[in-house]
Amino acid sequence: MEYTWRWFGPDDPVSLADIRQAGATGIVTALHHLPNGSIWSPEEITRRKAMIEAAGLRWSVVESIPVPEAIKLGLPGWQDLADAWAQSALNLAAQGITTICYNFMPVLDWTRTQLRHRLPDGAECLRFDRVDLALFDLFILRRPGAENSYEAPLQAAAAARHQQMDEAERAALTATILAGLPGAEESYSLDGFRAQIARYAEVDAAALRDNLGQFLARIMPQLAPRGVKLAIHPDDPPRPILGLPRVVSTAADLRAICAMYDDPANGLTFCVGSLGVRADNELPAMLAEFGPRVHFLHLRNTRRDPLPAPADMPPSGESFEEAAHLEGDADMVRLVSIILGLEAARGTPLPFRPDHGHALQSDLRAPYRPGYPAVGRLRGMAEIRGIERALLALGQPAN
Repeated sequence: MEYTWRWFGPDDPVSLADIRQAGATGIVTALHHLPNGSIWSPEEITRRKAMIEAAGLRWSVVESIPVPEAIKLGLPGWQDLADAWAQSALNLAAQGITTICYNFMPVLDWTRTQLRHRLPDGAECLRFDRVDLALFDLFILRRPGAENSYEAPLQAAAAARHQQMDEAERAALTATILAGLPGAEESYSLDGFRAQIARYAEVDAAALRDNLGQFLARIMPQLAPRGVKLAIHPDDPPRPILGLPRVVSTAADLRAICAMYDDPANGLTFCVGSLGVRADNELPAMLAEFGPRVHFLHLRNTRRDPLPAPADMPPSGESFEEAAHLEGDADMVRLVSIILGLEAARGTPLPFRPDHGHALQSDLRAPYRPGYPAVGRLRGMAEIRGIERALLALGQPAN
């Protein structure tokens, strides 16, 4: 396995020197300072690549080149934006950077309702709470038709919690949802977000899937011959939210995407945490099935419904929090065994990165990007390394 680490550029509180000391050899990054839709020039790529290599590391994976909303919506002119996206990918490939993680989530990308949820041991983690999301949708955003998205007991629980919150708490929830996680490509005001959602009024899952298919049909003939490997990231969370469709959430979704352009270059990022939020996603079976299309791995873990559901409302599995890498719902030992088998079959290592670790110890005493603390990810990387070494010593990678 290739050990990589997400780095957000020179302003990241975790430095390249820190990353090298953690035992990573590869960097996962993007040119976050460039506007969405712009072409990444060879000069900008060279500058970032040289910075990484001067630290004794290599730029292994791009995460990510943002896909403009106009492409997801299929608006007039989407073709020019797709060609610009492809040109950025070609400019990267010309410098040997050929694995590109991207996503096709409408408007918000990654969504959480708490960025610093305190755990019993004092660590902090990311959390998604379905009551908080319903509260935001029904009583803060006031999306037309939102009441049709939630069962009556959930609406009642959201109303009760809304009444208990003060204005500062409501503002914090709003900021958390609209700003997204570090690395999200856009953030919005409340009015701006309403306007963005309204653009998707006539775009359901079928239409969004069609738009993804036409995007791939346009760019893949340009990219595949140049050795570019695309790795679409699953939806996070993997279900429709706030009236927005999702099309990268299940095994059926992944099969449909692979069929859109039947070439191994049209591939996947296998994010254990995102896919694992759904109890109906059988992760070992999915990793084995889609292994030839998996070009990048996010090894993180999640735990579904760790907190009690409101009274008279059965848990639905929609709430979750980020777990320690070996302590969530996913069987990380089994997954690493399958990964080693995939690597043995293809003869090359797969890049992975530890993701969304808990904020621990010195993480809590200094500014950190929620979801991307130094010590928490270091712990996750060390645990994954231990699994890998043990399995290899036992000669047990899965076939």
